[in-house]
Amino acid sequence: MLDNYHIVLASNSPRRKALLTDLGIPFEVRIVKGLEESYPSTLQSEEIPQYLSRQKAEAYLATMADNDMIITADTVVVLGGLVLGKPANEHEAHQMLTSLSGRTHEVITGITITTKQRQHTFAVKTKVTFCTLSEEEINHYIQHYHPLDKAGSYGIQEWIGYVGVEKVEGSYFNVVGLPIQQLYQTLKHWEDEA
Repeated sequence: MLDNYHIVLASNSPRRKALLTDLGIPFEVRIVKGLEESYPSTLQSEEIPQYLSRQKAEAYLATMADNDMIITADTVVVLGGLVLGKPANEHEAHQMLTSLSGRTHEVITGITITTKQRQHTFAVKTKVTFCTLSEEEINHYIQHYHPLDKAGSYGIQEWIGYVGVEKVEGSYFNVVGLPIQQLYQTLKHWEDEA
């Protein structure tokens, strides 16, 4: 599968790297620094991570080799129509986790696959329900883990996911940061759709 391509994961996320590694597809990580993650305010929540993943792909076009296949991704958390990105500081992380407590939110990941010949973008949506988190639990998570590099201030694969997540509807791996099953199916059929 995809023997003709040199696959590039354009992400600094250790979670995305681990998931793609476990898929058994050879790839390299390539990072362009200083990418701005802003988007037009007119976009619907599902359009935002797709837009951002396409914007990230743009940064790689000038340096792409003929056989490169660039995979870019962006994940957002949406609560009641409000998009939660990565928190700027611990206070913001606390606010986000408090707002997620006892409620259901959506995690949406946009994936863009780019080659010299074409580009394909898709989004995967997962619903996550948290139980009511105590102040002590929220503070424990913020002090002992790394909420600042995660959309919505949490990693489902960490302690907060163990104690706080009641229900996941859809792809669990999407919440981790890469909807790996859907990505695999898209890569598997890439040549068929050319």
